[in-house]
Amino acid sequence: MGQSRGLMQKISLAAGGLVMALIPVMAGNVPAMASTPTLLTGEDMPATRTKAVVAAAQSFLATFDAAGRAKVQFPFKIQESGSLARFRRSAPGQPVQPVTDAQASAPTARGPGMGPPGGFIGERYGDAVWSNFPVSDVLRPGLQMGQLNPIQHAAALHLLQTVLSPRGYQKVLDIMGADQALSDEGTPFASGRSVYTIAIFGEPDAAKPWMVQFGGHHLGLNIVIDGVHGVMTPTLTGAQPAVYQADGKTVRVLAGENDRAFALLDALDATQRQQAILPYKVEDLVQGPGHDGETIIPEGIKGSALTATQKDLLMGIIGEWAGIINDAYAAPRLKEIREDLDSTWFAWSGPTTHAPGRNGSSYYRIQGPRLLIEFSPQGVGDDPTMHVHTVYRDPTNSYGSRYTRP
Repeated sequence: MGQSRGLMQKISLAAGGLVMALIPVMAGNVPAMASTPTLLTGEDMPATRTKAVVAAAQSFLATFDAAGRAKVQFPFKIQESGSLARFRRSAPGQPVQPVTDAQASAPTARGPGMGPPGGFIGERYGDAVWSNFPVSDVLRPGLQMGQLNPIQHAAALHLLQTVLSPRGYQKVLDIMGADQALSDEGTPFASGRSVYTIAIFGEPDAAKPWMVQFGGHHLGLNIVIDGVHGVMTPTLTGAQPAVYQADGKTVRVLAGENDRAFALLDALDATQRQQAILPYKVEDLVQGPGHDGETIIPEGIKGSALTATQKDLLMGIIGEWAGIINDAYAAPRLKEIREDLDSTWFAWSGPTTHAPGRNGSSYYRIQGPRLLIEFSPQGVGDDPTMHVHTVYRDPTNSYGSRYTRP
């Protein structure tokens, strides 16, 4: 595989330790994420964490020979923003291919089995692509987990563990577990843990920008590392089914995102609720994949109208996304979000209650100067409580642009 026997033995031993460490947490539910990360020690300061992430990425890449590495590593191309990517099948049963706007909307592109009007949508940044469509409908660059050998697979998981917080990593495992449950039920599209895809963009370095992309049907992590900065915007999380059984336990995916939002809504008085609840129904993401750089007029209740306790509840919701990345990078991110809290809006659409132990069917949005979060239950599958898409953006730092642009 293009590396020495000594390196192979070293990685193999490390991989064995990784597997042992991963088994106890693969299927369990996670306690609600704190509104602020834990106090950082010297080992978890950003510069130290970046060195660890770089080392984990280099170890992952070292498991490939030259041909394999070319399939998982691509140039990191700095752009102004992400752009819309469309994919379409030329005929039923054929693989999807990238198409232009004109090709996607042509009358000949609208036959049964060829895709929705306008094509399957994703977002492109350089060579990177992410989407809330399955990997069989929107092509992601990189290698699927099922294509990796055991050593490579363990090294990929170790990279994710290193760059994410423990609870963020568990959230990723729960999302993948839901997708596996969907696959086990039988689906006409690619699903399951084995089709989640990993790619490295650029050369892992402690001083230069590069990116890790990992995702599948209901996950799109875009993590740019640039020196002491770790940026995870834009990112998509979701679930289908939102509740499933694994190893005799019930797993409810995105429970914190749901329960914390209802807790804030319940804490609002009548006047505040009237401000927060929109007079119309929102049924899908407004700024999902392909909408980078767009803006939404703020709606709902403004943070300046919230009490201190209500602001803490709002930060608790935000932490479910901002706290997915490792605490070393999450701490400064949460600090700047809290500083903007008086200018941050909370908007709600849909029912104001949900069944215990079950996600609700309500949409909500959190929007600030440097933040956009959407939580959007999906009607596909007939039960929106079991299918949700979310997006997390920073309009001032898309793909780490605050640091990577000259």
